[in-house]
Amino acid sequence: MYFYGSTGVNKNGNLEIGGVDAIELTQQFGTPLYVYDVALMRERARGFKQTFDDLNVKAQVAYASKAFSTVAMIQLAEEEGLSLDVVSGGELYTAIIAGFPVERIHFHGNNKSREELEMALDQRIGCIVVDNFTEMELLKTICHEKNVKISILLRVTPGIEAHTHDYILTGQEDSKFGFDLQNGQAEEALKTAIQFEYFDVLGLHCHIGSQIFETTGFLLAAKKIVEKMEFWKKELFFEAKVLNLGGGFGIRYTKEDEPIPPSQYVSEIITEVKNLTEQHSLKIPEIWIEPGRSLVGDAGITLYQVGSSKEVPGVRKYLAVDGGMSDNIRPALYQAKYEAVLANKPLAKANETVSIAGKCCESGDMLIWDLPLPEAGEEDILAVFCTGAYGYSMSNNYNRIPRPAVVFVENGKATLVVKRESYEDIVRLDLPLK
Repeated sequence: MYFYGSTGVNKNGNLEIGGVDAIELTQQFGTPLYVYDVALMRERARGFKQTFDDLNVKAQVAYASKAFSTVAMIQLAEEEGLSLDVVSGGELYTAIIAGFPVERIHFHGNNKSREELEMALDQRIGCIVVDNFTEMELLKTICHEKNVKISILLRVTPGIEAHTHDYILTGQEDSKFGFDLQNGQAEEALKTAIQFEYFDVLGLHCHIGSQIFETTGFLLAAKKIVEKMEFWKKELFFEAKVLNLGGGFGIRYTKEDEPIPPSQYVSEIITEVKNLTEQHSLKIPEIWIEPGRSLVGDAGITLYQVGSSKEVPGVRKYLAVDGGMSDNIRPALYQAKYEAVLANKPLAKANETVSIAGKCCESGDMLIWDLPLPEAGEEDILAVFCTGAYGYSMSNNYNRIPRPAVVFVENGKATLVVKRESYEDIVRLDLPLK
C-alpha cells in the first residue's frame, strides 16, 4: 500500500486520512464520499510557490480550478496565496462567490460566450487568455462598448507534443486551442492585439498536455516561444512581460507512475527561461504556471460501500460498489487507472483478484480492472486513491444518481464542504408536461 500525504492506518486498523478514521467518515457522511487531505494540498501549493521564492523569480502560481472547483477549494487556494485559472462562467462565478481576489483570476477557454466575457470585464478580473480570432473580435467589441481596458495573454500552440493520452494533448499543431506559433497565426494575433487601445497585452500562454512526468516538453515549448519573443521584439517592438507555461505536471496514480517533485519542474523551467532570455537579449518575464491535478489529485480519496459480486468461472470476479462513472468517469473516458484498498482492513493480505464495477447501467462502467484485494463483502468500504482531480468536477447524474458529498479533513477534523445531492435535487429544475 502506498500512503499519500497524511494517509495511514490507525490503531483500529482502519484507513485514516488527515487524522480521521475513514470508516467513521462513511458512517457520518455516507457513501460514495469524496475525502480531501487538506494538509497535502497545502504542501503542494507551498512547494510550487517556495521554489519561485527561493530562486528570486517573479511569478504567479495559478490553481487550475477545472480540476476541482468548489467554494471551499477556491478559498483554500486564496489562503495559500495562489492565483486562479477558470475556464467557464460557472467557475468564475464560484470564484466570485468564494470571495477570491478578482485581480488574481485568469480566464481561459476556447469558446467563451459574450455573457462570460461580460462577466469577466464587469468583475475586472486580472487577465483573459485569448484563444482565437473569433474571441479576440468579440472581446474587442465588448471592451469598446463598456469602455473597459483588460489585460490579456495570447494562447499559442508551440507544436510540442507531450507523452500522454491523446484526449488530453493540447500543445501540438492540430489542436482546438490557441494561435499556432508555426504558421503565422500567433504573429497576426499579436499584431492585432497590440494595436487595440483597450488591450494590455501582457504576454503569451501555452499548455502542452496533462499528466507529464518530465520537463523536456516544457523546456522545448519555452525555447520555441522565447525565439519568437526575440523576433517580435525586433519586428513589432513588443516585449512580453509574462510567459505562462501552463500546467500538466503529473502525479502518481499507480506504481507505474513516477512523477518528479514540483520543485524540479519549477527550477528547471526557471533555469531554462533565464538562459533563453539571456541568449536572446530579453528581459526575464514574470513566469506563470497552472498546476491543477498536481495540487489536488492525490489528495483525494473516494470511499465506496461494497455491494454485489459476480463470478465468471475461469474469467474474472466482479465486485460492485455504490458509485461508478457518475462520480468518476475517467476510467470510462480515457482508461484511467487507480489503486485501492479496503478501508476497514487496508493491511490485510490480498487473496483474490477482482474487477471493480460501478452501478451505472453501462458495461463500460468499470472503475478498476484486476485489483488484488482480500475477500470483500457488503460490510466493507473500498477506498480508491488519487481521485481528487476530475472526479467531482466531472461528476454527473447519469441514471439520475445523486452526486456524492465532499469532505475536507485536516488535523483530525472533518468538514463537510459540499452536501450530498438528494433525489429532490435531481428533479428540482424539472417542469411538468402540463
